[in-house]
Amino acid sequence: MKPARFAYHRPTTVAEAVAHLRDHAGGARVLAGGQSLVPMLNMRLWRPDALVDINEIDELDDLRVDGERTEIGALVRYSTLERSPLVAQRLPLLARIVTRVGDRQVRNRGTIGGSLVQGDPTGELPLACLVLGATVVAVGPGGVRRIPVAELYTGSYATVLEPDELLVTVDFPSHPQHAAFRQYCRKHNDFAVVSVVATGDRGADGRWHGVRIALGGVADSPVLATAAAAALEGSQLTDADLDAAAAAAAQVIDPPSDVRASAAYRRHLVPVHLRRALTDLRAACP
Repeated sequence: MKPARFAYHRPTTVAEAVAHLRDHAGGARVLAGGQSLVPMLNMRLWRPDALVDINEIDELDDLRVDGERTEIGALVRYSTLERSPLVAQRLPLLARIVTRVGDRQVRNRGTIGGSLVQGDPTGELPLACLVLGATVVAVGPGGVRRIPVAELYTGSYATVLEPDELLVTVDFPSHPQHAAFRQYCRKHNDFAVVSVVATGDRGADGRWHGVRIALGGVADSPVLATAAAAALEGSQLTDADLDAAAAAAAQVIDPPSDVRASAAYRRHLVPVHLRRALTDLRAACP
């Protein structure tokens, strides 16, 4: 199939893009990489009045450093995150996790902003941004809003962004010392069934601090397993500590059943892969 008719705008500034979104009063969609949008248009599952193509807005394609913070423009491609020495140095988890997104063609076009706005519950980028404590910056007619990724989603594929707001930047604090990522897919680089990310810092005494755990594919949006992480604060990540964290994580998930896995199977996978991720984290500091 082919898309239904729509108006097409190609702004060169953020202000111009926001003006188009405002003028269409919720009837416009933003085109960035188009890896999710274009299939939905072709199947006519989405029939917007207009597309606002932001690919000519140069300021959205930047990587910036501000002290310990790293700012990534919404139009930065997956392939840039994968290959950038700056990202590898300052956000190594992001550089690693993005290699699990789709295939080379998808990574050459897909963008970090598009992934966050799409809000796929199994998406790798929302999961990584959540565990790293990222904040998105959105611009609308009312000005600028800073929204922690932990507060970005209201459900599956749904965000708190207004129809006339444009996500422009993703702002990351300093990266933790260590990170581990585990994912289960039916085949290589397929949509994830379950994903687990764990980060933290280990002190000179061998005890772990600032542990964060995020889970994907287990609810309508990525989940921070705060109780599981709290169970590991000040611990040495012993096997008993890992068991306690896995048990705590099982209490905060509400997995769906779909064509890839049943809810029961996902419940089984979460503690298994969380233990593996935490074992990887512990092994990073022999």
